[in-house]
Amino acid sequence: MEPKKNPKANVGRNSSLFFAIGLALMLFLTNYAINYKTYDKSNIDIGQLNLDEELEEEIPITEQIQTPPPPPPPPAAPEVIEIVEDEEEVEETVIESTEVDQETEIVEVEEVEVEEVEEDIDVPFSVIENVPVFPGCESGNNAAKRDCMSKKISDFVNRKFNTDLASDLGLSGRQRINVIFKIDKTGNITGIRARAPHPGLEKEAARVIGLLPKMKPGRQRGKPVNVPYSLPIIFQVQD
Repeated sequence: MEPKKNPKANVGRNSSLFFAIGLALMLFLTNYAINYKTYDKSNIDIGQLNLDEELEEEIPITEQIQTPPPPPPPPAAPEVIEIVEDEEEVEETVIESTEVDQETEIVEVEEVEVEEVEEDIDVPFSVIENVPVFPGCESGNNAAKRDCMSKKISDFVNRKFNTDLASDLGLSGRQRINVIFKIDKTGNITGIRARAPHPGLEKEAARVIGLLPKMKPGRQRGKPVNVPYSLPIIFQVQD
């Protein structure tokens, strides 16, 4: 007797695949059943919006007040024309011709003397061509005369200046007085200015500088000129 079953057909060879598909299908249905929710329709009824019940807001119509234009300005008053009678006689100016002929006498013009105005020029002591000459400093070149003059003035101030005045004024320590003056084009001392810690020292410095002898004035391009000169006076007050 021949068997009816095909020996080549193996029903159990795909059993694991069918088992996995069935298991997945059961898990999906179980999850859907757990998460399934129902709602009461009365709780979700939000009602129906009725647009006809909205209130229409009436906007009042404002009346625009038109400001009347300003009245036109009054017409300008006509100018009053004053009629002046022409009674005064006006002298006419006669312009004479400046042309000359052969018969016109030519007037000789005398020589016009131009007076030179001397200007007071200040030339610094350090750059002047010929420095002022202090009495006793006539010999030597320009540099030697400059050094001699500076030494003579310093010695003169040291002899004449009253250094005890600072103690009488209540000053102490090192004192410095800056003095500026001019040796004018006649050789005299002018324009004395002094600056010191005390007005008494300024007055004493001006007095001493005013005692300087008359010098031979400095020259620039052969002409006498004013020469500014600055002199510092420094001394120590003895306690």
